[in-house]
Amino acid sequence: MVDEAANVLPGSFPMVGGDGDYSYAKYSSFQRMIVDAAKEMISESIFDTLDLKSLGFEDTCGTFKLADLGCSVGPNTFIAVQNIIEAVQTKYRADHQDYHRDSSSALEFQVFFNDHHGNDFNTLFQTLPPSRKYFSFGVPGSFHGRLFPKSFLHFAHSSSSLNWLSKIPKEILDSRSPAWNKGSIICSALVKGVSEAYSAQFKNDTEAFLNARAHELVPGGLIVFVLFSLPNSVPMIDSDRGKLYGFLGSCLIDMATKGLINEEKVDSFNIPVYFPTPEELKAIIERNGCFSIERMDKLPDPPLMRLKPSPESVASQIRAVFEGVVKEHFGYDLVDKIFTKFAENFIFDELIKEHNNVNLFVLLKRVIN
Repeated sequence: MVDEAANVLPGSFPMVGGDGDYSYAKYSSFQRMIVDAAKEMISESIFDTLDLKSLGFEDTCGTFKLADLGCSVGPNTFIAVQNIIEAVQTKYRADHQDYHRDSSSALEFQVFFNDHHGNDFNTLFQTLPPSRKYFSFGVPGSFHGRLFPKSFLHFAHSSSSLNWLSKIPKEILDSRSPAWNKGSIICSALVKGVSEAYSAQFKNDTEAFLNARAHELVPGGLIVFVLFSLPNSVPMIDSDRGKLYGFLGSCLIDMATKGLINEEKVDSFNIPVYFPTPEELKAIIERNGCFSIERMDKLPDPPLMRLKPSPESVASQIRAVFEGVVKEHFGYDLVDKIFTKFAENFIFDELIKEHNNVNLFVLLKRVIN
């Protein structure tokens, strides 16, 4: 029986769909660079850690089931999936080289693309690679709950998704609370209670994610995820991504000062994103107890920030991710004005002076009880 909490989400705001202006398919180059940077680590991790025989692939046939959680729309999810499949095939050939030369053809793949119900699955499936060698399925729902039957998956993957919270902590929205986040739209660490509220929500969400995957993965199955993380003692507002999100907040405050947006609406607006430290994440995983941490490493820095993209490009990248959140809170009529303001005021060198966030690669293995 599926968990009662499965797929329950107070609010979900998928990336901008389609392939038009501001779409995630066109403006997700930073996330693409993270996928590319993780390719080598994924290949190494699968070759060194994936035990196909213990997963039931002792002979030369079988179906390998993998899921991309928080897939959004292509092409990034397709590239990530292809990287995983190629790595599994390499491992499979190494384990079965005594059978026949093209043993990889005997291994079939089922790929499950997951994201919230509002995700643009139409565009996703219309743009599936025509040369793909896997059977594809869409799985709508929140990955903070159960999505698959028990002991169903061999491999789960998620990139740039686990930083998203299932909801905004209620304390930071309450003007009577010491954790009220007035004057900021992110976990800025300016108020201790705000940091504690965000951290507690991330802990609860990550535990829910791990508990769901513990049911769905076969014993010995693997999870790979990449998320934004913070070095110890570095607040989110001082990270590259935190500065970008904080700048969006500054634009909103400026528009409220000029009477273009209601000030109360700005005070009640927060982005449901949190960056943990590696130690914070490690403690959550170890406390869960269902997975062993096989690898936790910093990815090479994607070059996007070193390339100094134009203000318009940066605004489009941010809009592709956060348009849904902004539109829900401020209304459709203000979306263009908000992101135009962002592009007009953005000065790269003044905002991004150093690279101090971490793209963290994490490999977990389902414990065999």
